[in-house]
Amino acid sequence: MGTHLIDSNTAIEFLGEVLPASGSRWLDNLVAKNLHHLSIINRIELLGYNGKPSEMQAMADFVQASSVLLLAENVVLKTIEIRKQIKIKLPDAIIAATALTHNLTLVSRNTNDFKNIPGLKVINPHLV
Repeated sequence: MGTHLIDSNTAIEFLGEVLPASGSRWLDNLVAKNLHHLSIINRIELLGYNGKPSEMQAMADFVQASSVLLLAENVVLKTIEIRKQIKIKLPDAIIAATALTHNLTLVSRNTNDFKNIPGLKVINPHLV
């Protein structure tokens, strides 16, 4: 079972080889050991990305190789709870709720989007 939930911005930067070397090595290790997941929101965002055919193929391959966590009832209820507590965009609330519900650490460059969510562990891949 994986230990981390990869946010869309991190996947795009990882696949585009724009993460710092330390973050890229760290994330490559997670992926190689299959210690990562995506939320259904991340799948939608990544496959809805409008890039070059080679970029799109890399995205599709990454999503295919990842465990995608669906929008189960417990995630829905956690999303509602988060949105009642703090002002947050719905996709970010779903991503956070997915990480919390599955006891995963979120890997995202956008740490400010998630900083006020109680109990959520977030790692910025630019700082590892």
